[in-house]
Amino acid sequence: MSSSTAGEAPPPVASRAPVVARANDSGLFAPLRNALLDSRQRWRDLVNMAADFAFETDEHGRFSFVMPDPALGWSAVTLLGQPADLLLAELSESGGFNPFRTARPIRRHRTWLKRPDGSVACIAFAAAPLLDGKGRQIGVRGLGIDVTEQDSAEAQMAAMLRRSEVLDHILTIMRNEMATPSVMRAALDALANALGAEGAAVITTGEAGADPMILHQAGIISQAGARPADDATDQVLATAARLVADGSDSPVQGATADGRPVLVCACKTRVGAPAGLTLWRPQGARGWDLDDCLLAGAATLVVRVVLEQDALQREIGHQARTDPLTGLFNRRAFLEELPRHLDRLDREDECGTLMYVDLDNFKPVNDLLGHDVGDQVLSLAAHMLRNLVRPTDLVARLGGDEFAVWMNGADHMTAAERAEHLRVNAPRVLAEIAPGLELPLSMSIGIASRPAGSAESIESVMRRADMAMYAVKRGGRGHWRVSHAAPA
Repeated sequence: MSSSTAGEAPPPVASRAPVVARANDSGLFAPLRNALLDSRQRWRDLVNMAADFAFETDEHGRFSFVMPDPALGWSAVTLLGQPADLLLAELSESGGFNPFRTARPIRRHRTWLKRPDGSVACIAFAAAPLLDGKGRQIGVRGLGIDVTEQDSAEAQMAAMLRRSEVLDHILTIMRNEMATPSVMRAALDALANALGAEGAAVITTGEAGADPMILHQAGIISQAGARPADDATDQVLATAARLVADGSDSPVQGATADGRPVLVCACKTRVGAPAGLTLWRPQGARGWDLDDCLLAGAATLVVRVVLEQDALQREIGHQARTDPLTGLFNRRAFLEELPRHLDRLDREDECGTLMYVDLDNFKPVNDLLGHDVGDQVLSLAAHMLRNLVRPTDLVARLGGDEFAVWMNGADHMTAAERAEHLRVNAPRVLAEIAPGLELPLSMSIGIASRPAGSAESIESVMRRADMAMYAVKRGGRGHWRVSHAAPA
């Protein structure tokens, strides 16, 4: 039997500690890792397809994540670590909202962001705050869709609807008015209110060298400090006239010397003097934006129609009251105007005198020399009568070769002097146009004066002047006669 030798160590004892197996990376966790990677890629693909701008910010408001790359033209490297607020455009449309610092979940909230080229983009955001385990906010996560084109289209549509509503309102107001001044004042007042203007006016630059004039006005031209109001008006007129004179078909804007914004739309009517629609704002007010200009331009079309209609009505009225050959009043206009003159003379206790003038031997002119020469004779006779009196007096062609002249404030002696001038000079002047007549052209003139304070009717004065003229005709023609008969 063997025994162990003294001093030898006992044999080692096997360890009983459990053996732990290590998983190979390509074993148990590989499917999980691949699933996570695949999920992350799907998430990135979905974000890239669905969003124009995805982000996360840290607790300091700096970008910690940006997708896609580039985003709105910015590379991710440029934005990461930078304050997100730097992308906010300083536009009133943003309303002061910052999607990168929201403390509550938001959806479809629009904000304007800057692009690298300096332009801006309207982004509709969905964002939510990021919280830690204790509920403290440590950043923001969000997605954004570029709706710039949609926003622009909606803004244009809204502007078009606004312009349509304003024009409809103006036309509705105009339909309730009858006279042109009332129609224009109502239209200008509605336009000024719609544009936030201090006032509006239609001006005309008149002929070359003429001062501009206000044809129609609504609102005021406020005075600037101690500056007289009429000086402020002159400044607006001068500025508007200069802008109209530029000849632009589009709305143009400028400012007066004291800083009042002025907008002018040229109104090129087919009749009448050049005109322009003018709007102004108080000193220091904002200028005129594109929508203001478009609305004013659309309103100008309405103004143009009113101006042309007014001009045509005046022209029709003028033609209805004017002899087309001589340019004098016709019988109708003369009979309408004469009572007004007599009323004024009665108020001022002054006299007036009527002259009836008839051309002698006029029929042979048409028969022998032709109607063209006859028209020249009538036009020359009208010119002589017009030069005989003041612009405030009345001269009319009653028909054929018969004329009438009413002289305010003149007695029968003054009228007799004028008639003598015609008796002497008319035959000589008229013979230059119609020479070779057997009987010379001359004028038979009847005069009837209405003394100051007289109660004689117009019909009576006209009857006396007519009788006096025919008395001259019967007495040999080519002279004048005063009716001294007492009024009936």
